[in-house]
Order: sequence, then C-alpha cells, then structure tokens
Amino acid sequence: MRQRWLFVALLLVGACATWLLLAGPDRVLGIDAGNLGVAVLITVSWTSLIAVSRLPQDGIETAIAPGEWRAWIAFAFTAVIAAYALVHAEAFQGPPLWKNPDAQRVGRTIALMVIAWLILFAVLRQRWQGRVQEDERDREIAAKAQEWGRGALTFGVVAVAVTIGFSPPERLQWASHPMLAHLLVLTLIVGTLFEYAYSALAYWKDRH
Repeated sequence: MRQRWLFVALLLVGACATWLLLAGPDRVLGIDAGNLGVAVLITVSWTSLIAVSRLPQDGIETAIAPGEWRAWIAFAFTAVIAAYALVHAEAFQGPPLWKNPDAQRVGRTIALMVIAWLILFAVLRQRWQGRVQEDERDREIAAKAQEWGRGALTFGVVAVAVTIGFSPPERLQWASHPMLAHLLVLTLIVGTLFEYAYSALAYWKDRH
C-alpha cells in the first residue's frame, strides 16, 4: 500500500513538473520554470527507479520486460520534449539564435531533457545487466518500431518541404531560419516519438 501511494505521489509531482514545462510561468521564485521542471522530472524519474529497484523480484519488474520499461519511459520523455518544443515554437520566430534569449532558453531546456533521458537509459541498462535484455521478440518489435519512426520522419520532412515549396511568400512570414531549424528538430523528435510509441504498445499488446 505504501508503494502504491508513493507512485501516485510521484505521478502527481511529475504532472506538476510537466505543467511547469508546458504551461507554467517563465520563472518561479526567481528560477527558470523550464529548468525547474526538468530538475523535478529527473528527480521523479530517479525516485521511481529507486522504488522499482526495491520491489520483490517476483513483482512488477519481472512482469514487464526490460525492453518495455525502456519503451514506456522513453515514450514519456519524448512526448514531454515534443510537447514542450511545440508549445514554445513561437520563440523561434524572432532573430537568429545567438540574439534570441527566449529561443536559447527553449533549446537549453530541450537539451537538458535529452541528456536526462540518456542518463536514465544508461541506468536502466545497468539495472538489468544480469538479465537477458533482448531476444527475438525484442528485435522484431524494434525493427517494426524503427519502420514507424522512419515513416513519421519521412512524412514530417515531406510536409515541411511541401509547405515551404508551394506556399506564396506572403504566407511564409513565420518561416524564419530559426523556425525552420526548429521544425526540422521537432520532426526528428516526432519520428522518435512514433518509434517508442509503437514499441510500448507492441509490448503491452503482447503482454495482454
């Protein structure tokens, strides 16, 4: 019962951190809200990993394959990154990046979230070092997930190219160089999001 309430509390705190990133004020108590949200998300993730590591070996950790753990956590992180990049896209409509502090702040927050995910990924691999982390099913799911990711990436790049190539100049006032660069990065993020989403759902469907 205590562990259940702990995970509920972590979920609520994670939701608050996501709100800070997506819809919160620019600063909270003088601290950049984006950096604060990233710090809270990292703390929630680390606390969740510690809580999971203390579960009995016949608990949820053995019920869910390492690949599924990684897929769900990666999907959650990538979804937050994609939503943050989309919500704050208007910051890139201004001057070039080296003259645009708002765009620099958004880019710095995205980079921090990516670094946080890479660290968590390394910790997750270490956590299951003594277990089989990949078998034929995992490789099959990964191959199909990569196809979905490539498909989403291709569609996104084509959509940007068609929009830029076939729109009259007067309708492209928003398409500054920083905005186009941001759109390309966002397309990469969305492609990765589709890949992890397919992986997580495939594992979940196979388990049920």
